[in-house]
Amino acid sequence: MQCITIDLAGDLVPPGPAVVDSAVPALRFSPGARNVERAEFENLVLRALESIPEGLRLYLDNVDIVVDDQPSRDQLAGNSVGEGELLLGLYEGVPLTERYDYGEVLPDKITLFQGSIEALGLSGEQMVSEIADTVVHEVAHHFGIDDDRLHALGY
Repeated sequence: MQCITIDLAGDLVPPGPAVVDSAVPALRFSPGARNVERAEFENLVLRALESIPEGLRLYLDNVDIVVDDQPSRDQLAGNSVGEGELLLGLYEGVPLTERYDYGEVLPDKITLFQGSIEALGLSGEQMVSEIADTVVHEVAHHFGIDDDRLHALGY
């Protein structure tokens, strides 16, 4: 699991040697459990984060964004995921709207679950869209927007 860091200026710092290409990538599907190489998936996450207006990105404070294969049992249990449902992403932390006397704490964490997203069986273009929607959904939780409001907005 690698971490995408957002520095204090709101700039994205990709993990390792990943390079973000502004063109829509041609996803390379390979046989086996993973349809998209991890580095490509992380680049799609970076692109989704970059699509968030800079004025909002500046307020992504003390947040790590990671890609993991699947949610853990604890992550599933704490999020009312029903039978046959997939957890695509997860925000774990203290939303900005609830931060009082906040300091010297571990970063909040947004996790995108690559295996869950791939299990949807989406085309390359649909996967790009789902990753972007999932990133926006989880970032919205960081800003204190709950699931009911997100669903009303189409996320």
